[in-house]
Amino acid sequence: METNTNKLLSNTFFWMFLGLLGTAIVSWYTYSSGLFLKIIINNQFSLLLILEIVVVLLFSFLSKKLSPTLVTILFFIYAMINGVTMSVIFVMFELNSIVWLFLASAAGFAILSYIGYKTDKDLSNWRTILFPVLIIGLILSIINIFLGNTLLDIILDWVVLFVFFGITIYDMNKIKLLQEYETLDQSKLHIYCAMDLYLDFINIFLRILSLFGKRKD
Repeated sequence: METNTNKLLSNTFFWMFLGLLGTAIVSWYTYSSGLFLKIIINNQFSLLLILEIVVVLLFSFLSKKLSPTLVTILFFIYAMINGVTMSVIFVMFELNSIVWLFLASAAGFAILSYIGYKTDKDLSNWRTILFPVLIIGLILSIINIFLGNTLLDIILDWVVLFVFFGITIYDMNKIKLLQEYETLDQSKLHIYCAMDLYLDFINIFLRILSLFGKRKD
C-alpha cells in the first residue's frame, strides 16, 4: 500500500510540475511576444476564460470515461490556456516580485502538502465547509469586479487564500487515501490528482501575488 501511495504521489507531483512549467513558459511567451496585446485588442480574453471553464468541466465530469491519453491532453490544454490568461500578471506586476512570491507560494504549498500527507485525522468533513465558502467567495469576487470595492477585494483575497490553504491539506490527504478506491482508473489517477494540486497552487500563488505583489507604475 505504501509503495503504491508513494508511486502515486511521485507521479502526481511530476505531472503537476510539468503542468506548471508549461503554464509558465506559455505565460511568458504570450507576454514577451506581444500576443497578449493582440488577444486584448481582438476581445478574445473572455473567450479564453470561458474555454478554461469548459476544459475544467470536461475534465471533472468525463475523466472516468475518457482514456488516460485524453485525460492527459485535457490537463495540458488547460495548463496552456491558463498560461495565456495568466500572462496578465507580467503586465500588472514587477517581474522580481512575481518570481519571489512564486517561490514563497511554492514553499508554503510544500508545507501545506506535508501537513496533509502526514495527518492521520479524518478530513472528509472539510469539503462540506471549504467548498461552499470558496464558491461564495468566487461569486462575491465576480460581483466586486463591477462594484470595484478595494477593501472587499482585499478581504476576499484573504478568505480565498486561506480556503485554498485548507483545500491543499484536504487534497493531499485525499491523495494518500485514494489508492484504496477503485472509482477511478488507476492509470490516470495521478493526472486527476495533479490537476487538483495544480489548481490549488495556482490559486494560492495568484492570491498571494494580488495581496503582496509590487504593481507596475
